[in-house]
Amino acid sequence: MAQAMENIKGDTSIRLVDVRSPEEYRDGHIPGSISIPLDQLSRIEQLIPDKNATIYAYCHSGSRSGMAVGALGRMGYTNAKNIGGIMSYRGQLAR
Repeated sequence: MAQAMENIKGDTSIRLVDVRSPEEYRDGHIPGSISIPLDQLSRIEQLIPDKNATIYAYCHSGSRSGMAVGALGRMGYTNAKNIGGIMSYRGQLAR
């Protein structure tokens, strides 16, 4: 997670995707992230149409984001990474 946050600071083209529920997202999320719950992941094609975009997915612990990265690969996204859970994020949360 820490390395991912450094990468984002240096590359504004990286898309940060929170795959938790809308309620979890409202309770606090990483600034700059977009909410696409795991069960609505197909919406990503409208929000991030570039299949070569760098996408960092996170959830609470890293489990759902791992599933999301697998699904994104099956959807044709070539550069999706699981950066783990928000539990290991050390910065301020947006609400």
